[in-house]
Amino acid sequence: MPYIHELPDWPGFDWDTEAVAGPLVAVRHRQGRLLGRMEGLGFALQKEAQLETLTLDVLKSSEIEGENLDPGQVRSSIARRLGMDVGGAERADRDVEGVVEMMLDATQNFAAPLSADRLFGWHAALFPTGRSGMRKLVVGAWRDDAHWPMQVVSGPVGKERVHYEAPAATRLEQEMTRFLEWANAADGGDAVLRAGVAHLWFVTIHPFDDGNGRIARAIADWQLARSENSGQRFYSMSAQIRHERSEYYEILEQTQKGTLDITAWLEWFLGCLGRAFDGTESTLATVLRKARFWERAANLALNERQRGILNRLLDGFEGKLTTQKWAKLAKCSHDTALRDIHNLVAMGLLRKDDAGGRSTAYMLANF
Repeated sequence: MPYIHELPDWPGFDWDTEAVAGPLVAVRHRQGRLLGRMEGLGFALQKEAQLETLTLDVLKSSEIEGENLDPGQVRSSIARRLGMDVGGAERADRDVEGVVEMMLDATQNFAAPLSADRLFGWHAALFPTGRSGMRKLVVGAWRDDAHWPMQVVSGPVGKERVHYEAPAATRLEQEMTRFLEWANAADGGDAVLRAGVAHLWFVTIHPFDDGNGRIARAIADWQLARSENSGQRFYSMSAQIRHERSEYYEILEQTQKGTLDITAWLEWFLGCLGRAFDGTESTLATVLRKARFWERAANLALNERQRGILNRLLDGFEGKLTTQKWAKLAKCSHDTALRDIHNLVAMGLLRKDDAGGRSTAYMLANF
């Protein structure tokens, strides 16, 4: 069976309006309620919620492609660009800065049109060295298929399974011109539905050597921001897609090997978006927990090392915090780390881990 981009009427997407109407109304209702709820938090908590959401979005969009970024670096990079002061901020690597730059441009500059040059900038930001691992890429330009056709493949060498083959490079200029004209049109219907169509359409064209999935999700976020007329992000579609990664790839493959009726894809996309709103409850709980913690610590004399490590713990520090780890993270001596910790225990902000073990570990006190 041909891929959808090989069909005579491509890209004449169609869908069952009645089938998607109900899910769309439900998503739009929840979208409005969420934005209203966040407006009631106050500016400081809004900024913190936005920082949490964008950090999650960048981390999970990269994880979908098998790339694990450093959470501290991602958070630090986003906070700096949002003008937020976070204690113990880490210096971010170039690859982290690039992903953050792309995601923030997509959401903060939602009013700006999508263009080939803008997409080239996003692609160059994703691959600052011009390579993906050991492989040299065509960066900041459409792929040229010089060595192989663009295929999505899985399985070991010799037993590969081709899930999808994209349009030939010779078609890309025409395909992307048509896509961008549609993406920027002012009268193209509901913007949430357009986010789903744009995601599918772009990833089907697959115009770059690498990074197509991350850029497709950034385009969907750009369109969702336009649907809200706001650059503030309080939910992460990428985090939910990461959670449903198997279903995501399955529905993509089915749609790209099907007809131009994309009802099933849009139903899945809207459902996934609705479930992303559910994830906001976790983000909000984290933000409120941090707010309560820092209200309690407002009148306590804390040094920068202590503030930095406490923020790391509040952001979900992995593993157990020992004196050795404190010294390494804070770049201080073991004795200084021990004094910092004992001081926080005396203040009631840290407590010893009851589990015990070879090294004494500490955790945030209950509050």
